Amino acid sequence: MKLKKISLIAVALLVASSLAMAFWRLGDGAKESSYLTASVQKGDITQVVSATGTLQAVVTVQVGSQVSGTIAKLSADFNSKVKQGQVVAELDQAKFKARVDEEKANLLATQAALAKAKVTVEDTRRTLTRATELRKRDLISQSELDSAQTAYDAAGSQFEVAKAQVEQARASLNQASVDLAYTVIRSPVDGIVISRNVDVGQTVAASLQAPTLFTIANDLSKMEVHTNVDEADVGNVWVDQEVTFTVDAYPVRRFRGKVSQVRNAPNVVQNVVTYDAVVGIDNQELLLKPGMTANVEFLVSHKSDVLRIPNMAIRFRPPEEKQEAQQLARPAGRSGGSGRGRRGAGERSRRTTSGDAKDGRLVRIYVLKNHQPASVQLRLGITDGSYTEVLEGEIGEGNQVVVGLSDKARNNSQSGSSRLFGMRGLGWFR
Repeated sequence: MKLKKISLIAVALLVASSLAMAFWRLGDGAKESSYLTASVQKGDITQVVSATGTLQAVVTVQVGSQVSGTIAKLSADFNSKVKQGQVVAELDQAKFKARVDEEKANLLATQAALAKAKVTVEDTRRTLTRATELRKRDLISQSELDSAQTAYDAAGSQFEVAKAQVEQARASLNQASVDLAYTVIRSPVDGIVISRNVDVGQTVAASLQAPTLFTIANDLSKMEVHTNVDEADVGNVWVDQEVTFTVDAYPVRRFRGKVSQVRNAPNVVQNVVTYDAVVGIDNQELLLKPGMTANVEFLVSHKSDVLRIPNMAIRFRPPEEKQEAQQLARPAGRSGGSGRGRRGAGERSRRTTSGDAKDGRLVRIYVLKNHQPASVQLRLGITDGSYTEVLEGEIGEGNQVVVGLSDKARNNSQSGSSRLFGMRGLGWFR
C-alpha cells in the first residue's frame, strides 16, 4: 500500500514537471517567429541555359595515302607546324619507279608500232594507185584492184589501232607517274599536327580506303565548342548569342564566344533528344586544346536592378495546406470519395506552382504580416535558379516573404507533448 502511494506521488511529480516545461517552452517560443523569412530586394538576374560540349578545331584534315606501301620517311611529328604543300611523309618508291620505267618502254613500243603502221599505209596507198592505173588500161583484173583496195583499208585501220595503243600506253605512263607522286605525302593545309598514326617501316594498305597517317588542325587560334542542348532549352539558344564557358584545365577563368550555328538534326540517346549548338571562340593564346570538355552557359536574358524574391519562397506552403494536399492525393481505399479526382487536383496544383516561374504566369507566395503568413499573388519573370524577377504583384522592396518553418515550429507542428516529452514511452499513457 505504501509502495503504491509512492508510485502515485512520482507520477504526479513527473506530470507537473512536464507541464511546467511545456508552458516554459511555449512562452519562450512566443518570443521568436515560427517562420523563416527573406527580405524582398532589388538586384541583378541573369538567366542562362547550361550545357556541356567538346572543343574542336574549326577545320581538321585527316591526311592519308592513296597508294599502298611501306613508310620510308617521316618529316612531321606531334605538334609540328606545317605549311601547305610541305612533305610530311614518304613511301618506299622502288616499286613505283620500276612501274614508271616499264610504262615508258611500253609507250616506246607502241610508238614504234605506230610508225610501222604508217609505213604500211603509205605502201598500200601506192599499190592501190598503181593498180587503179593498170585497171584503167585493162592490164589487171578487177579482183586484183579490189585486193589492193582491201589492203589499203586494212592498213588504215591498223594505223588507227596503233594510234590508240600509243594513247593507252601514254595514259598508263601518266597513271604510274601519279602513283609515284602519291608516295610523297604533303600537307593540304597550314596547321599543326595533332595526331600521328604511323611509324617508319610500317606498311599502309590503301586497297579499300585511304589510311589516316596524320590529323592536322588548320588553325588552333580559332576553335569551336560543339554542345548538346536539351530539347527543352533549345528554344532559348540562337545564332550570335553570347556564351561563356569554363574548362577543367582553367577552372577560375571564363572564356567567351558566340553561337555560330544551331543544327536542326536531333541527337537521340536513350530517348533523350538534344541538338548540336556550335560556339565559335577566339583562342589566340592557344590555351584551349582540341578534345577539352567545356561547361557552357548560354546567356538568355539579363536584367539589372529589378525586384526579386528567392525561389524558396515560391516552393513554401504552410503545414495545413501540405496536409490538405496529402489528403487529396491519397488513394480511394484510404479516404472517401474518388481518389483519382482528388489526386488529379493535387497534381494540377503542384504543376501550377512549379512551372509558373518559367513562363511568367501567376503564382502564390506568402508574406509575413503580424507574425502570420498572408497569401499574395505575383506574376514572375526570369530566374537564375536562386532568385526570380517579380513583374506584377502587391509586394514591395523590404517586405518579408516566408521561405520555411523554424526548427521550433517544425517540432510544434508534430504530435505535441507526446513527442516533446517522451510520454508515449511510459506505460501509463499508452
